[in-house]
Amino acid sequence: MKPEIHPDYHKVIFVDSATGNEWTSRSTVTSKETRELDGVDVPVVRLEISSVSHPFWTGKMRELDADGKIDRFRKRYGGQKKQESEPESETTSEPAEG
Repeated sequence: MKPEIHPDYHKVIFVDSATGNEWTSRSTVTSKETRELDGVDVPVVRLEISSVSHPFWTGKMRELDADGKIDRFRKRYGGQKKQESEPESETTSEPAEG
């Protein structure tokens, strides 16, 4: 690696603002807010949302319905199941006389 061309890679404390969860990782991100960790000042990065609070990962995802499109889709495709074809009754056809 060439010296003096890479960004500073250091410990960072990430804080999820929605839940208050914190975790330590390494990153090149910096912040004016710092906190002491193991005798060293470490930048604190506040996140608006993370996997801890994101609706997709928590299972609390909502569907946004614009103009009833979801209801129309469900009405058109959601309630229909493939009907199994009923077995045809066996009929014997008699040969035509001719």
